[in-house]
Amino acid sequence: CALPISLILVANFVAVPLLVVVLTRSFQLKAELAVGMVLLGAAPFAPVVPVFTKMVRADLALAAGLTSIVPLISAFLTPLVSMLALRGVTASGELQFHVLRTLGILMATITAPLLLGVAINHYAPAFKRRVLRPVEILSEATGGVSLTVVTLAEFGSILKTGWLPLLAMLISSEISCALCYWLGGPERATRRVVALGTSNRNIALALLLAVESFPGTEIIAAVVANGLLLILLGLLHVAFWRFVQDRSN
Repeated sequence: CALPISLILVANFVAVPLLVVVLTRSFQLKAELAVGMVLLGAAPFAPVVPVFTKMVRADLALAAGLTSIVPLISAFLTPLVSMLALRGVTASGELQFHVLRTLGILMATITAPLLLGVAINHYAPAFKRRVLRPVEILSEATGGVSLTVVTLAEFGSILKTGWLPLLAMLISSEISCALCYWLGGPERATRRVVALGTSNRNIALALLLAVESFPGTEIIAAVVANGLLLILLGLLHVAFWRFVQDRSN
């Protein structure tokens, strides 16, 4: 990748969360909505990025690599980034974010499975080839069902989110996408991967943080509403690159 991994990490764990904080404060959003957006801002590279990358005919190997590496790093950085960013959108003591407990949960649900997968790939490649596709299908189905269930459960609250937080998240996503496309190196395929990964945040990770630290609040609905918007924007980027930019060239 022509773009150093350190710059990708700075963009995803510093620039995007900071941008989200600035926008939530500029739009004077209520604390619960702002927190949901911050949690998304601190959770980069959604698992859907390789799917979008394949659709837009970009660098699939790079997308798969970053989508594996960044979540592993997220298990350690996302709780810390969230804690720091939340100080910018909530009053002291208003909402409590449990850093150490969240860190333990993320290590158990992200780090441990990834390390297990690396070990299986190294020591049992034949077994890996047999189970890889079924595991991918099960993982994608589980993610889709989980998001659907949460969306239906929080549907009433999602409708009450309003357009202002969605506008703020849209601005954040588009600035992130444009900036990382510009910084993504000389190759268009690489630019698209970095832009898609940075602008599409990890809804599952943000939801895990929200459910763990803020159960029964509007924060969960804010995560889902803004997360669905990011998926829609990702699809629009894919459509533009595939059917407008590629055809014009």
